[in-house]
Amino acid sequence: MSRKIAGFLVGVAAFMIFEWINLGFNLADGHPTSFYVVHGVLVAVNILLALVIGTIGVRGLRGPRGSSDPRGLHGPAEGVQRPQV
Repeated sequence: MSRKIAGFLVGVAAFMIFEWINLGFNLADGHPTSFYVVHGVLVAVNILLALVIGTIGVRGLRGPRGSSDPRGLHGPAEGVQRPQV
């Protein structure tokens, strides 16, 4: 994953957390209980998704830099024999 994509994921996660917490605090009074249950579930699920996306982005930013193989392949798996030509 490139650093640009990883930074984008961290930015999206931060925006999602800010936006959904803000929505949770701005819910007006006077709605039926089901309205608050549904929106509470939406807030919780989206914050959880933001945490997952943010974790992936942070790992991408901290990951190895400058891989010599642009496709991300690091040779055959252990125990796999290459065919002799």
